[in-house]
Amino acid sequence: MLAVPGVASATPAHYSHYVALGDSYTAGPLIPFQRLDPLTCFRSTSNYPAWLASNLGIDDYTDVSCSSADTTNMTKPQSIPLWQAAPQFTALKSDTDLVTIGIGGNDSSVFGTLVGDCPKFTAKDPTGSPCRDSFTVGGVDTMKRRLVTTQASVTEMLRGVHQRSPHAKVLLIGYPRIVPATGYCPDVLPFADGDIRWVDSVEQALNKALADAAKADGKTTYVDTFTPSLGHDACATGGAAWIQGKDLNLFAAFPYHPNKSGMMGVASIIQHQLNGKKALVKTPSTAGVPLADPQVAGELAATAGVLKR
Repeated sequence: MLAVPGVASATPAHYSHYVALGDSYTAGPLIPFQRLDPLTCFRSTSNYPAWLASNLGIDDYTDVSCSSADTTNMTKPQSIPLWQAAPQFTALKSDTDLVTIGIGGNDSSVFGTLVGDCPKFTAKDPTGSPCRDSFTVGGVDTMKRRLVTTQASVTEMLRGVHQRSPHAKVLLIGYPRIVPATGYCPDVLPFADGDIRWVDSVEQALNKALADAAKADGKTTYVDTFTPSLGHDACATGGAAWIQGKDLNLFAAFPYHPNKSGMMGVASIIQHQLNGKKALVKTPSTAGVPLADPQVAGELAATAGVLKR
């Protein structure tokens, strides 16, 4: 009987040695509670790897995701405030049987430029597209052009994962929706009217680059979190938002990043990909995990930032 892509088998695989790699969209800056190992990776005990490990019944897993990471930090140390994080690939072993990777947004400083620069242009032309215009040179969208390099880097990175953990199920996790499919919320996402549609198109292009990298690799499954997160963008109301808006919340999330609900949503999507189950029934444990003071973590994050610029 042939397996149908995207449909879980009748007997889901059990995983014993799970490794999570990634950037801040995996780590979960400021989502309670922040880990101290090291603090300035801003890694949460309620990020999607924690929820996934708990609900897949994996008692011993390794999460080395780190805010500001890009693909180079898979094989090279990452300089972070007060610390130096080891290359994330050092966590991969020959017996690793599950790997999730959320990476690519920091390559060529794509995310950092979008959320760092675009709001500054809004006052000049709030109903136009001043940020998109500034990154369009000779009719070429230079921001999307950067993604050609990102795709190549991610494809090469995936080869490195397979070399180190040849028997692992490898999942490349896309980025959830940040801006709404239609409409605006300038008090939450301070982009010009035309720029918010462009920011959305850049994120979709980034996710396509990741999906194409997984396809080119041939041994990696791309997990689309953008499509299922429709209605959970930063503008969503009534507690539906998976993404924090522009304002820092010391006890919830860093600006423009997933909150706890977002992490649970992404974990649910990944779990469904692996075993067909959507509901998360087991809360991650913090037993034995060194935790940071929320105020200290927030002050450090606000000073250091979590996106590569």
